[in-house]
Amino acid sequence: MTARFRHMSLAFTVIALAGGGAAYFFRPLSVPLSVPESGATAGAARHESAYAVGEALRPAVAPSTPDPALREIAWRDLLPKGWDPLAPFKGLKLDELDDADPRAQIALYKARQYWKNAPVEPALDGAAVRLAGFVVSLDAEGEAIREFLLVPYFGACIHVPPPPANQVIHVRTDKPLPGLRTMDTVWIGGAMRVERADTMMGYAGYAMHGARVESYLPPARQ
Repeated sequence: MTARFRHMSLAFTVIALAGGGAAYFFRPLSVPLSVPESGATAGAARHESAYAVGEALRPAVAPSTPDPALREIAWRDLLPKGWDPLAPFKGLKLDELDDADPRAQIALYKARQYWKNAPVEPALDGAAVRLAGFVVSLDAEGEAIREFLLVPYFGACIHVPPPPANQVIHVRTDKPLPGLRTMDTVWIGGAMRVERADTMMGYAGYAMHGARVESYLPPARQ
């Protein structure tokens, strides 16, 4: 990125997908992510200073005792094979553009439409899975929440544009979760649904109803 990016929309979009949280699309994700098992969410990680905007989850310190009925998956497992999230930017020299450039504006518009309608992985429909990510509350912040989006990198839907719909999960719980806030890190577990949702914070391509939610505790930044 260069100083020519005078506005945040294009710069942050590319940071999130290709430079910072980018890593969540391209880094190896076969290493299991783990967290101490706990039924409480009040201890969910407070990490506003632990992650940079666009950064994906770091592996947790301690191993957990996962529910054997739930298969642990990574965010890349939600992407259909061959689908390229950066396709709208192909052929553009982004370091030569700023947001006022019509080419940048057209590319960003196309990208938002492309991500909004991003295809999902049908094999995950009904699968019993477990996945870690960042919370984006859909309830009043500071209150016990029952509905949120789970996203793969810090700042998504808040500081940077929403991820593609196939990288967003619409989560609902049976009981309110006290102490849980936007950008807390959690595990969710339950039956994944291929189900689209249009929320005030972004589009989701997946859903999990009655989800089990547990704290995800990352290591301290060195």
